[in-house]
Amino acid sequence: MEMEYGQGYGPVDGPGLPGASGERRHRLPAGLRAPVEARHWREFGYVLLSLPIAVVLFTFAVSMVSLGAGLLVTFLGVPVLAAALAGCRGFGVLERARARALLGLDVAEPEPLRARKRGALSWMGAVLKSGTSWRALLYALLHMPWATVAFGIAVTVWSWGWAMLTYPLWFWVFPMYAGQDGLQLYGDETHQVYLDNPFEITVTALVGLLFTLAVPWIVRALTMVDRLMVHGLLGPSRLATRVVELESDRGVVVDTAAADLRRIERDLHDGAQARLVNLAMGLGLAKEKLREDPRAAARMVDEAHGEVKTALQELRDLARGIHPAVLTDRGLDAALSSVASRCTVPVRVEVDLVERPAPAIEGIAYFTVSELLQNISKHARASRAAVEVWRVEDRLMLQVTDDGTGGADASSGSGLAGLAERLDSVDGILVVDSPAGGPTRVTAELPWRSDRLH
Repeated sequence: MEMEYGQGYGPVDGPGLPGASGERRHRLPAGLRAPVEARHWREFGYVLLSLPIAVVLFTFAVSMVSLGAGLLVTFLGVPVLAAALAGCRGFGVLERARARALLGLDVAEPEPLRARKRGALSWMGAVLKSGTSWRALLYALLHMPWATVAFGIAVTVWSWGWAMLTYPLWFWVFPMYAGQDGLQLYGDETHQVYLDNPFEITVTALVGLLFTLAVPWIVRALTMVDRLMVHGLLGPSRLATRVVELESDRGVVVDTAAADLRRIERDLHDGAQARLVNLAMGLGLAKEKLREDPRAAARMVDEAHGEVKTALQELRDLARGIHPAVLTDRGLDAALSSVASRCTVPVRVEVDLVERPAPAIEGIAYFTVSELLQNISKHARASRAAVEVWRVEDRLMLQVTDDGTGGADASSGSGLAGLAERLDSVDGILVVDSPAGGPTRVTAELPWRSDRLH
């Protein structure tokens, strides 16, 4: 795995131009823009639609479940309950689509029904056993009272805000309601009433402005509850999500192990094995020349001796790349110091660990630092580097820094992406901070798993 340096970066922020993040610069602050932004109207529309949809869903759920529960004494109860839960699941699909369109909430589809056999009975059993079905029913029961509360708050605050904000216009648009004590005023009389009540009208408009500016944030707070309900009750369960993650991690581990085996086989075949074959041939020739030309045989034996040393060194390097003996015997401090000594730049190593982690975590930490130091030697053009290892609660922290040219990018499909996948397979994290021109800081987190055998 090799880390690629010198990758390009996005445009630099300029005066009056959007930066690399692509965000537009607004002249008005967010608090003043919020009442007229599209996001506010989408969220407000979501709250308005929630009440009628929630009433329909609540009515359907309560009616069907009550009917099914009442018919459980007969053979019709189970199909009716299954139909009720299936209907709630169907409403859940619509609610996820509505949340995605109006709230920008992208909720993954829950786990599908998995009937063991074909047929209506197997399907009904799968519906009744599915946790997704019962969570959809719970959403139908809880959403209606909350939608009623949110609708009442949002509509009341929005109506009062805009009504009070536009209160001065009432003297011109609706003059018959602008007088005092029920008087109807028109023309100059309306203007005179406005002049006679400037404080009342101004204060009312200012209060309305405050209400209007606060409405988007109130609506946004109300929709946060909807987001939590949709995500928690209509999305996949935590257990199902965790199972998918573990299946993905297992695939990564299997692929990584297969790639390591191929690498070991290739290194043995192209390196040590080829040298041992040449060594056997050289010793055979030396044996034949031993009586006829002892000096030539001695030279060939010397060459074979050199081949033996080279093959042994390659085997040591190969074993060190798999799991070095020094790591097993003395731990990360000694093993990382050994790796650092072979780096082409001076490396400072600091390992602050009271106890040793499990061998699997220790091996991944060693491999990660070894690959990063190898990439520094090949690509970074650095003058010095540092390796720091410490523990924070239940996490093992690794940090490798160098003062090289920077530009390393884990998203470009380089060796860093492979390291990130390897760490992710054990719930680890790899964070790369490498601006163009350097320095580069790569931080890795691994779960701490104690090794009670040490």
